[in-house]
Amino acid sequence: MDYKSFSVDLARQAGAIIKANFSLGMKKEWKADNTPLTVTDVTINQLVIDAVQKNFPGHSVLAEEGSAMIAGSEYVWVCDPIDGTIPFSHGIPTCVFSLALCQKGKPILGVVYDPFMDRLYFAEQGKGTTLNGASTHVSSTTQLNNTLIGVAYWDNGKFFHYPPLHTALVSHHVKVMNVMSITYMASLVASGEFVATIFQGESSYDTAAVKIIVEEAGGKATDLFGNEQRYDRDIKGHVISNGLVHSQLLELIAQAKAP
Repeated sequence: MDYKSFSVDLARQAGAIIKANFSLGMKKEWKADNTPLTVTDVTINQLVIDAVQKNFPGHSVLAEEGSAMIAGSEYVWVCDPIDGTIPFSHGIPTCVFSLALCQKGKPILGVVYDPFMDRLYFAEQGKGTTLNGASTHVSSTTQLNNTLIGVAYWDNGKFFHYPPLHTALVSHHVKVMNVMSITYMASLVASGEFVATIFQGESSYDTAAVKIIVEEAGGKATDLFGNEQRYDRDIKGHVISNGLVHSQLLELIAQAKAP
């Protein structure tokens, strides 16, 4: 089985599980990082591990709810079974399944699927990005004014202080949003709806797939300091943008840098 059909088929299977299990009053547990965990997260996570081990037994899996790493493996599938578990588990249909294939730490394929809107983003290295099979591209704006930027933030950020960054963004007339799914918002950068997303977390599964999806759509993805990074291990956050406002955002983040 080729990588594209494998990843797209998995995304569709995961999406079907997400829709089937979506309901009000969903049972959930709370993890040590104060984020919820549902049966759906665990089910999809295991689905991915089982599928990779069956089809590509030499490949590793790095996923939010459990990994299967093989020492020295060149290929690592990086998965977030549900990015947006908070809205999903509280009856809000805003979440995505996210999967990337990394070779030596670099994403070479990415798929993100929103089962509620039936939007499937797919990208392979050198082949562009598609949304439901049609080519999609980042926005062409060069200014921050009147743009939409998704920011995933929380208290005690390791890399920057959020309040001064928020103030700086608003002073540039940016509309700041957080729908509790950084991957969802970053996918919309690839469609030109958001101009950028800023993420101060260290989890690669929140970023690996959208790095290649946005870059193949003409954008840019770096860590919070403007550097390239590996995605088969912890990361230093991300700035994902249309590329044209990237340096402006890095400058604003540097001004809000944590000591």
